[in-house]
Amino acid sequence: MAGSLKGKTLFITGASRGIGLAIALRAARDGANVAVAAKTATPHPKLPGTVHTAAAEIERAGGKALALVVDVREEAQVVAAAARCAEHFGGIDVCVNNASAINLAPTAAIDMRRYDLIQQINTRGTFVTTRACLPFLERAANPHVLTLSPPLDLRPEWFAPHLAYSLSKYGMSLCMLGMAEEYRAAGIACNALWPRTTIATAAVEFALGGPAMMRRSRKPEIVADAAHVILTRPARECTGRFLIDDSVLYEDGVRDFAPYSVEPGAPLLADLFIARDAPAPPGVQLEFLR
Repeated sequence: MAGSLKGKTLFITGASRGIGLAIALRAARDGANVAVAAKTATPHPKLPGTVHTAAAEIERAGGKALALVVDVREEAQVVAAAARCAEHFGGIDVCVNNASAINLAPTAAIDMRRYDLIQQINTRGTFVTTRACLPFLERAANPHVLTLSPPLDLRPEWFAPHLAYSLSKYGMSLCMLGMAEEYRAAGIACNALWPRTTIATAAVEFALGGPAMMRRSRKPEIVADAAHVILTRPARECTGRFLIDDSVLYEDGVRDFAPYSVEPGAPLLADLFIARDAPAPPGVQLEFLR
């Protein structure tokens, strides 16, 4: 079973809401330190959460928090935030690349400003954030980098409908593929984690399918629990892997996934980049959008 993150320091991008916040709160229950590195300093008219409300939740959950207003597109901000985190907590043990932008427009429909935005936040943001944390991870006892990005499955079906977005998410995964090997000797684990189903977040509610899709999704806590399992593993024994949330938990002994469903009994929707032939834990059944 999973160990503990007590006393460990996590630097998490996009942690003001959704999956990033869920990962932060799971670590906080162990007594971890969490740097909330996100862009939202003041309340959004539609979306819940700021770096400050997230930090307060982390403190209430039993952790220590540091709110850092960071735009991952700005290298200087990321470098300064990582240094501030390390100074405040005495180091960095874990880097979680969760910040991400989504745009599923096809090639002819996406304008280049939005194309550049998702590349800068997703692929470039992962590269910049990980690089900024590396000097501190190199001094950590069990250093991990975890990126919320898909398995490297190069079937055309994952690219044709939304090429720009797919390039950006696969770019995040390629960062983990390369860095896992580059930093293997240093003992820094670099892995990717992806949900098998859609997850009930603002991206699903506002960018994908609205309330109907939310009801057929799982809660962010399933990704957070899987992340916790990965981040408590020995770094030298778990690197360069592309992991799916419920498979990680099944390997760790979980057999009942029903509590993770937003609406128990509702048919679950497979997330993007999950193939029909991808092996799932026993009893997990999915419906596919295409």
